[in-house]
Amino acid sequence: MAKSGKPARKKTSGPRRANRQGRLRRAVAGLLYWSAVACVWGVIALGGILAFYAYDLPDVDVAFAETRRPSVTVLAADGTELATVGDLYGAAVSVHDIPVHVVQAVMATEDRRFRDHFGLDPVGLVRALWVNIRAGRVVQGGSTITQQVAKNLFLTPERTIRRKIQELLLALWLESKFSKDEIMTVYLNRVYFGQGTYGIDAAARRYFDVPPQSLSTYQAALLAGLLKAPSLLNPISDRKAADVRARVVLDSMVAAGYLRDADAEKACVQKVNYVASARGAGARYFVDWVFGQVPDFVTISQDIIVETTFDPSLQRLAEQALVRTLDADPMVSQGAIVVMSPTGAVYAMVGGRSYAASQFNRATQARRQPGSAFKPVVYLAGLEAGLRPETVLDDAPIEISDWSPGNFSNTYAGPVRLDDALARSLNTVAVRVAERVGWNKIAKTARRLGITTQMASHPSIALGSAEVSLIDMTAVYAVFANGGNGVWPYAIEAVTTRDGKTIYHRTGGGPGRVVAPAHVVDMSRMLTRVINTGTGQEARLDRPAAGKTGTSQQHRDGWFVGYTAHTVAGVWMGNDNGSSAGKLTGGGAPATVWRAVMRAAEKDRPVLALNTGGTPFQTPDDRHMERNEDGPGVDETRFIGRLSKWLGIGE
Repeated sequence: MAKSGKPARKKTSGPRRANRQGRLRRAVAGLLYWSAVACVWGVIALGGILAFYAYDLPDVDVAFAETRRPSVTVLAADGTELATVGDLYGAAVSVHDIPVHVVQAVMATEDRRFRDHFGLDPVGLVRALWVNIRAGRVVQGGSTITQQVAKNLFLTPERTIRRKIQELLLALWLESKFSKDEIMTVYLNRVYFGQGTYGIDAAARRYFDVPPQSLSTYQAALLAGLLKAPSLLNPISDRKAADVRARVVLDSMVAAGYLRDADAEKACVQKVNYVASARGAGARYFVDWVFGQVPDFVTISQDIIVETTFDPSLQRLAEQALVRTLDADPMVSQGAIVVMSPTGAVYAMVGGRSYAASQFNRATQARRQPGSAFKPVVYLAGLEAGLRPETVLDDAPIEISDWSPGNFSNTYAGPVRLDDALARSLNTVAVRVAERVGWNKIAKTARRLGITTQMASHPSIALGSAEVSLIDMTAVYAVFANGGNGVWPYAIEAVTTRDGKTIYHRTGGGPGRVVAPAHVVDMSRMLTRVINTGTGQEARLDRPAAGKTGTSQQHRDGWFVGYTAHTVAGVWMGNDNGSSAGKLTGGGAPATVWRAVMRAAEKDRPVLALNTGGTPFQTPDDRHMERNEDGPGVDETRFIGRLSKWLGIGE
């Protein structure tokens, strides 16, 4: 037989095969052994790592306790909310007490698989990772609601590996201890909804002024939507952005099967009654002023409600009047207004053209020269020193230690009565009154009337060279309006806790009588003439009113401060940098703004006489004097004054 070309295969002997199989079994056994050892050490290492990250986990019992800043809510006189600072928590509510669409809206946007996962959601993590990869940036997170509860309730917001691992551990613990409804309840009661509000109850009331039980589908979607960016997407900060986000949430609810398309469309056209997004916006100067005073009345150790004297409608009208006037004059960039009762209750406060542009309150913080608006202080000191409104002094050039003040018009009227000199704002007469009384006496009178600024005893004090605040100057005129009692401007009527307990209630205030009744009568008569026949004719009203214009050097400041029987108001206009404001005078734009504000304040109020001792009110048509802003007018008293001087009678 022919042999093939292939070599014959040698057969392996039995002992050799057995030896090789033994080595294989030993290798497998060794691999299993060392794998087991590695697993054991891996478990030990993992346990060590978990122990390392878990050793400083927060005390759960302490974390569950509510720890936050007490909130301070400021209300207007009509009960509307102006602002809230601090952490505002609403009443605790259960998921069983609120509409199901509220929970569904939150789940649709925050954790659609909340009912299915065990605290961690691998499916959600993979989905979020894929979405972020496709977008090229982080657009979706993978945290579950349970993880968010763990983070919000127990941990800090820092982004570290330690914090993330602790969050995972706490999420697993929460899932083992509580039901899904309990976790959702904790989440809805503690999550931040923007504008200082925590919890669904506070958010529903803050944004829609309704309890959470009354939230509509659209409102629920809006609240759920702002959880992504509470400070930016809430309807008070940006109503348009909040609405856009709400529609995204409604689409998510449809995708999750919670709503039909038709239901989502119906929700979009529902009428949404927002709490006005501008609520308190115009009151911010006032609110800041109030917040600064609250600690003087109560210790803020719990949530409190501050009831104030603020009138929102009057505030809006005052703001509009100021902005409208500023817009008409490019040379004047700023202004301020204070409106109060004769006893000092502040009704409105405009601290500047725009709070958003500048939080500096020109009504309370700015110190400016009042010019002739300060002269009532000088004339009051003169009355108290024995002068009378009919006293005649010379309106003529005067020089005191190289200081030579002149009149606004650079002309002089000769002998004039004091009431006429004040109405015409004659500077030389005011200086002569102050010279008779004494500069120190003028400064003391100003302090007695409520001006807090330190005043140097210089002759120029007679012409309002000492800088004062608008609120102080307005309070001075309130003394004349109320019959002579000192005024401390105030805003806080009462402070209560959230459960209605009163912890402070205003029961009077002020330093008592600071001006004698007879002098109040004289001052009101004299200041009435300023409006009826003098430099303040632009401020005339349809009822008795008194006031005074003021213009500082180079037209840097324009003032008008005055009062009726019901209301006292002060207006300042000028530029923050102290530059000249063109042709600004107190009898011009400030008087016009004052008149608009007072008309609003006096609307529907009865016409009452001032403290003028029963002197008949002169109607606006009773004009016997040619108007000359902060300067002399022309009337019959000039001739009478000169005749008196020639005959040697009078002063």
